[in-house]
Amino acid sequence: MRAYPRERFCSEVALSPAMVAEFANAAGDDNPIHHDPEFAATTRFGRPIASGPQTTALLLGLTASHFSKKGAILGLEFWVRFRQPIYADETIRLEWIVVKVTPNEKLKGEIVELRGRIKGQNGKTSLGAKGRVLVTDQL
Repeated sequence: MRAYPRERFCSEVALSPAMVAEFANAAGDDNPIHHDPEFAATTRFGRPIASGPQTTALLLGLTASHFSKKGAILGLEFWVRFRQPIYADETIRLEWIVVKVTPNEKLKGEIVELRGRIKGQNGKTSLGAKGRVLVTDQL
């Protein structure tokens, strides 16, 4: 078995306004909330925030980094819910827990069900997630 129920893995990422702006621009997201501090100051958030695709990519990337040490990994599905903003200048904590592991003979691996989240510096969940990945010997 390459994964086991209740297995946990996490990482911390220090965001910076430059990193957030660069990602938003690369993703084609020209919403000024991600790269214009003067504009962001006029919004409900009061300062720049990271884009949803960026924070989601960081969380999903953690699954690939973690499970690729155990075999080949293929993401099957992910669901996210945005709960509160992630600011462009905070350190966030990415967390996953394995909920269930189901061997799959047809796919020659294990279907791993996950629950995850991103916690902001305030310790509250900013993003909640669920996912399923295939972990196998080869894709």
